[in-house]
Amino acid sequence: MASSVDELTINYNEDGVAIVKELDKVILSKGAWSTVMFRYQEWDRSKQDYGPDKYSIRRYQKRNGEYQTKSKFNISSPAQAKMLIEALQRWTEE
Repeated sequence: MASSVDELTINYNEDGVAIVKELDKVILSKGAWSTVMFRYQEWDRSKQDYGPDKYSIRRYQKRNGEYQTKSKFNISSPAQAKMLIEALQRWTEE
């Protein structure tokens, strides 16, 4: 587990293969409750290659010096990501 928000990652390896490969992250908030947005790819065993970019927003709570995942929202496609962006831009411009 990570003791610093900067150490948080969604990288996941299994049998020497990076099943989930983190491409980038943005720390949206820091503190006892932290929010991080990740850009990542998942390994497709059938194609033996990585799939398209995906995105995840995750909330972490720091307890006993370690961050624990408390909730997450996965953005499943670029189309869904664009819809979120458009809604947020509209709302913040009001």
